[in-house]
Amino acid sequence: MERAIELAQRGMDSNEGGPFGCVIVKGGEIIAEGNNRVTSENDPTAHAEIVAIRRACKALGDFQLTGCDIYTSCEPCPMCLGAIYWARPDRVFYAGTRQDAANAGFDDSFIYEELDLSPENRSIPNHQILQSDATILFDKWKEKEDRVDY
Repeated sequence: MERAIELAQRGMDSNEGGPFGCVIVKGGEIIAEGNNRVTSENDPTAHAEIVAIRRACKALGDFQLTGCDIYTSCEPCPMCLGAIYWARPDRVFYAGTRQDAANAGFDDSFIYEELDLSPENRSIPNHQILQSDATILFDKWKEKEDRVDY
């Protein structure tokens, strides 16, 4: 955790992004780390956890982090939490809470609230179109013999 906090400080000091850092460990060894790079890369998805997950998966040659632990300087936001669940690590450890982040201007409570709304009632309206075309793709996926399930 100390390394994750150090990465958060380093990234903040070098103006790469907000005060967030993340380390991914497997078998007692750090396999990947990352810090927030949203503003330096002009990428709203470049949160510390996402950066570290991408690097860890590349290092392992796998899209899952089975057997890994994630150490992050702050409780993951909804996007990062979703990525963490897709990556399937064994555990997540965090230092600051989402309320601590909100107190510093990183308030993601509105996203949690948006997730509870039906798509058409969200602040960025979501409109479903061409469902039948999309459903055909899912049917083809189920029939695909060489698919890689995840």
